Amino acid sequence: MEGQDEVSAREQHFHSQVRESTICFLLFAILYVVSYFIITRYKRKSDEQEDEDAIVNRISLFLSTFTLAVSAGAVLLLPFSIISNEILLSFPQNYYIQWLNGSLIHGLWNLASLFSNLCLFVLMPFAFFFLESEGFAGLKKGIRARILETLVMLVLLALLILGIVWVALALIDNDAASMESLYDLWEFYLPYLYSCISLMGCLLLLLCTPVGLSRMFTVMGQLLVKPTILEDLDEQIYIITLEEEALQRRLSGLSSSVEYNMMALEQELENVKMLKAKLERRKKASAWERNLVYPAVMVLLLIETSISVLLVACNILCLLVDETAMPKGTRGPGIGNASLSTFGFVGAALEIILIFYLMVSSVVGFYSLRFFGNFTPKKDDTTMTKIIGNCVSILVLSSALPVMSRTLGITRFDLLGDFGRFNWLGNFYIVLSYNLLFAIVTTLCLVRKFTSAVREELFKALGLHKLHLSNTSRDSEATKPSANGHQKAL
Repeated sequence: MEGQDEVSAREQHFHSQVRESTICFLLFAILYVVSYFIITRYKRKSDEQEDEDAIVNRISLFLSTFTLAVSAGAVLLLPFSIISNEILLSFPQNYYIQWLNGSLIHGLWNLASLFSNLCLFVLMPFAFFFLESEGFAGLKKGIRARILETLVMLVLLALLILGIVWVALALIDNDAASMESLYDLWEFYLPYLYSCISLMGCLLLLLCTPVGLSRMFTVMGQLLVKPTILEDLDEQIYIITLEEEALQRRLSGLSSSVEYNMMALEQELENVKMLKAKLERRKKASAWERNLVYPAVMVLLLIETSISVLLVACNILCLLVDETAMPKGTRGPGIGNASLSTFGFVGAALEIILIFYLMVSSVVGFYSLRFFGNFTPKKDDTTMTKIIGNCVSILVLSSALPVMSRTLGITRFDLLGDFGRFNWLGNFYIVLSYNLLFAIVTTLCLVRKFTSAVREELFKALGLHKLHLSNTSRDSEATKPSANGHQKAL
């Protein structure tokens, strides 16, 4: 009987492993297909060449798609774990969700950590160097020569990073045991390096997310139709039409030798056409879309932002009075044993919404920063080098998202796998400073956003606008029609 029980236990374990592997493969396949369509939408079509360059571009495309799929998996990791925990609590004995268990969740976290390390330290550097390589001088040109050069560059990069980490560790913790532990590549060196990258990602999120939270109002305002208050759209369209006709007459009257003026006029004409299309869209929009959808979305964004700041403020108080509020604190109950939200399923749904909102805001804030403005992809006009840079940036942000969400107290779900092994998560001063900086910077960005119009009017009233003391934000509506129906440029 004992032998039969042992055999049945082994069979059950084997079947569970096969089932979990199949589920992970199907989930990743879906993410890979979606990522492939996203990248091909932005990839420059002129890069599709023949022969050797075509093969190199195709390999780089597949590696970038794999990285973007891993990034999407890292974003969905925490929401999937939270909703799985609530489902297992609500339906503990349901036959159809027996595949959803703690082993699967832990496996997904470990795979996300493994693939993030693989993409960040191997695949993306290989794709970049392979794309830029030409082969060593004196060797026969071809794919083999480019692969050889790429591998040599990867080895040199690995040695450089090893030296930097070794020096940094010597400056921070000059201990013989710590230095010897760096020789353990798999158990210490890579997790330590990934911990440093995660800290950099969290610092980048600390910079991007507050900017994105204030920028989201402008982005949604551009996507939605605003209410027409004290505006005459027919008059605005009439004025824009006259300006368009005037620009077309000027273009037809210019000779082809005046190339600079023609390019400037063509750009101006294109801007006028875009503005005219926006005005016509506003005119065709229904009253419900103009007067209900836009205010509702703005109020929803304001509520989500306020809840995020309040949760961070509450987490700061918890950090001061309770040690278990630390991200690397005591482990809570396992998957499906207890709800980690005070309000149960509703609270878990709110946490998931806030996590996605923070991720979208961080991406919007990342591309809104001047330093990363050139990274913004364009439809059918993005080079493979820029695609690789975007994939690396998204991977760093998405890998740091679960850590940031737990550090800020957006969720109480414990970090699993290597995500919970980061050394800096146990430092009280780093975690508290991170929460304080996030709350302060987010509040300042929102205050600056909602008081920009008042500050501009005050500068104009005091006559200080000529001194350019006020930096007009990039989301200003200087080129849009004013309330009296006339363009400010006119």
